[in-house]
This record gives sequence, C-alpha cells and structure tokens, in this order.
Amino acid sequence: MRPIYKNFGIDIQSSNGDSTFTLPLPATYVIGKDGNVVYHFADADYTKRLEPSEIVKALKSIA
Repeated sequence: MRPIYKNFGIDIQSSNGDSTFTLPLPATYVIGKDGNVVYHFADADYTKRLEPSEIVKALKSIA
C-alpha cells in the first residue's frame, strides 16, 4: 500500500505525526440516548462500509 499512497502524494507518516504507517479503521456507531452503543460496525477491510439502510434501521430501533 505504501507505493500506492506515495503515488497519490499522501504521506501517512506525516499525517500520523510519527514514523508509523498505520491506517485508520473506518467504523460506524449508533449511540442511544442513554449513551450506550446500540449498533456498531467495523471491518479491517477498509473497502467495506455499512449500508446506509442498516444505519437507518438501527436509528429507527432507538427512536
């Protein structure tokens, strides 16, 4: 992945503020009114995202 990011002009180490090449892990959380997590989604494959309909469904479940 390093050469790909470099070709795009993205400097991960500079963004991280150190010498690591750590990429963020995208995640989605739905938090209830009481502050508890009622739904969560995270996948180590950064290309996978939660379907918007799933988020809406989770939000409706706490409405």
